[in-house]
Amino acid sequence: MATIHKAHTELNPIQVSLLRLFNRPMTEEETLNLKKAMVAHYSGLLAEEVNRVVADKGYTQKDFDEMLKGDD
Repeated sequence: MATIHKAHTELNPIQVSLLRLFNRPMTEEETLNLKKAMVAHYSGLLAEEVNRVVADKGYTQKDFDEMLKGDD
């Protein structure tokens, strides 16, 4: 099921905590490492979701090959 996200105007408690945690000078390397950690985390979540959808739909490699071919 697709999730629809509404625009938020307030920060939730986790966001406030993160802002407080990172309200300090950071080197470029620290910033890059933090970004890499976040990308790795969300990449893992995305992979799990894709695997779930593929399993739920019963897609095979043949299905993906057909999708890539299109209706040319």
